[in-house]
Amino acid sequence: MEHRVSALVQFYRLVQTERMQGVPILNPALSVEAVGFRWGDDEQTVAEGVLITPWFMSLVRLPRAVEGHGGRVARKAVHGFGSERFEFIGAHDPAVGYHETCALFSPMGGFATQAQARETAEASLALLRPAPAPVPTPLPVAEPVPARRAFFTGRRGAPGAVA
Repeated sequence: MEHRVSALVQFYRLVQTERMQGVPILNPALSVEAVGFRWGDDEQTVAEGVLITPWFMSLVRLPRAVEGHGGRVARKAVHGFGSERFEFIGAHDPAVGYHETCALFSPMGGFATQAQARETAEASLALLRPAPAPVPTPLPVAEPVPARRAFFTGRRGAPGAVA
């Protein structure tokens, strides 16, 4: 997965330097960063996380392997992401392959720092991926306490037991 996410980040860094320079919506305080990518619930075929760029922040679904676009670029599809369902739009680049995005913020002018954008991405993921409920640990079974009378008469165990 690290290789795939790295290719995604490199692609959007290239877009920033080659296509976005001078575009007014570009926030110079921000950089391209992938946040919280992990395998989704669909049998680990798609990595899911948030992509921060100086011009947008989006949920991203990135297939395990580089895939052709298959005519899906700019097409919308609804997918589960964590505990919710969202409409994603298909995108493609030969280096990254087909992937899908769902905008969280655009433009990014409301973010003063990269740290603020990252915190927002992490908070978004925390809302979508609630922590699993903790499994209660069973309490240790205590040995039965002998009756007070058994203590004084020297008998141990259940009432009526012979010592």
